[in-house]
Amino acid sequence: MAQATRPHSISLFATDGKPHPLQDTLMAVTLVLGVLAFVTAQFHQLHLISSWAGLVGILTGAYGQFISVTTRERSLLIVGLGAAAVGFFLGMAHGGLFGGVIG
Repeated sequence: MAQATRPHSISLFATDGKPHPLQDTLMAVTLVLGVLAFVTAQFHQLHLISSWAGLVGILTGAYGQFISVTTRERSLLIVGLGAAAVGFFLGMAHGGLFGGVIG
């Protein structure tokens, strides 16, 4: 007896087998900005980069969470959001968004 089988497409981002280009892009941008904000927050002089990258990472991650479809997208967005938030808050503590530029 012949049985119909579906091709198993293993994707890194879409667990439902459908493409999600906008969600995948927002997830990647959030992760990159989160890592950038977190790493640059470790250096006091780079507070402008860490605070701005963290702020934009938080905004893109929040919108990505709003429109995410799969659990994998949500999980990686949370990791990026956490790193962006830590980088943002440390950047704000070291001088803020405009510290030393305006004043």
